[in-house]
Amino acid sequence: MIASFFQWLNDTHGLNFSIFYDGFDQSRFLTGLWTTIHICIVSIAASLVLGLLGTWVAGSRSRVGRLLVRAYVQFFRNTPPLVQLSFFYFAVAQLLPTVSDGFGGQSPLVSGTGWAIVAFSLFAGAFNVEIFRAGIEAVPSTTVEAAESLGYSRFKLYLHIVLPLAFRICLPALNNNLINLVKTTTLAYAIGVPDLLYAASQIWSEVFNVREMMNVLLVTYVGLVAVLAWIMGRWERALRIPGYST
Repeated sequence: MIASFFQWLNDTHGLNFSIFYDGFDQSRFLTGLWTTIHICIVSIAASLVLGLLGTWVAGSRSRVGRLLVRAYVQFFRNTPPLVQLSFFYFAVAQLLPTVSDGFGGQSPLVSGTGWAIVAFSLFAGAFNVEIFRAGIEAVPSTTVEAAESLGYSRFKLYLHIVLPLAFRICLPALNNNLINLVKTTTLAYAIGVPDLLYAASQIWSEVFNVREMMNVLLVTYVGLVAVLAWIMGRWERALRIPGYST
């Protein structure tokens, strides 16, 4: 019924939403959507891990570790993500060995999708380091001193006391950064990753329905961001402590 409706819409009004009635276009679009979702999920998870590790090292006694984290944050915060993505894909990738594809040819060790995940994770992770650091610094010093007086080691203090409180404080800023990461994934198109934008551009270049596909893209990305914002909002409400959270 849906396919028939969009076919009728095209025949009578010239609104060609081919992804709803053409199997081939629909398959390409869904593949691009899955690729985008995959990049988003893996990049979000990796950036959170990088943020936590970077914050831990930045607060350690190792001067070398603190300098490395500072250099990492400054580099990825102060350069455009498209330049970073191009650097990894066109420069770093050339230094890695190739592997056999099983048909007598050679394939790169890391695919374009892999480099997109690496670049976006490092980019968002640099911001997460600063977000988590700000949250940790906002934890009352009296709370930390009380935990230390009870014999907590630095790791247990970080894991059981500081992080749970810091998360509650920095979630709004973290939410903004992760939403920005989802929007940044559209840059994967620049290195030929078959994401949502890439699939849509293939469809409109063959079907000549740019107007329709741009509207579909807009609604799809609004939906993806809305889902992430809803999840983060639920997480924020679940962690809220009455009388403590900002």
